[in-house]
Amino acid sequence: MRVLVLHSHPVEESYGKALYRQTCESLKKAGHEVDGCDLYAEGFNPVLTADERRIYHDYPDNLGPVKSHVDRLMAAEALVICTPIWNFGFPAMLKGYFDRVWLPGVSFALKDGKLTPTLRHIQKLSAVVTYGATPMRAFLAGNPPKKIIKRVIRVQIKIGAPVEFLAHYDMNNCTEETRAAFLAKVKHRMEAF
Repeated sequence: MRVLVLHSHPVEESYGKALYRQTCESLKKAGHEVDGCDLYAEGFNPVLTADERRIYHDYPDNLGPVKSHVDRLMAAEALVICTPIWNFGFPAMLKGYFDRVWLPGVSFALKDGKLTPTLRHIQKLSAVVTYGATPMRAFLAGNPPKKIIKRVIRVQIKIGAPVEFLAHYDMNNCTEETRAAFLAKVKHRMEAF
């Protein structure tokens, strides 16, 4: 299976980067073809320009500035999002990716005001995330990232596709043992992906 792994952490020596590397390595070990998209390393520009917003609904003209990323998304059969959660949301880099790449004609069609999902070729979705907050704090805040993965993106991909949400909460109080245990869990789940 062709798996697009989206990653957004700017620090090379971070735990988030270690999770990304483990995710890609384990998926490859399982026999998958991995397209690792490290948004920071690739210099992705997350800013939607005024010109891009003006042509946002004009498919296929809207693809021009992000065509290579659209091609990668359209070639994927599965998607893994590997990111930290900051302030109960995705980092600006990843949010900008969704704003600029998941366009009309790419992730949805809009005709006569009716939205139709168009990422049905994606057969599996997983998220590997870290939170500074505890599970209870995330819950009390409504846990928007989890809802985006398990509700918003889920309805855009293949109907009934498996969706997995792997989270290491309370990074503010984590230990070497909790980080190692979560890394091992990610390794196991990605090898079984």
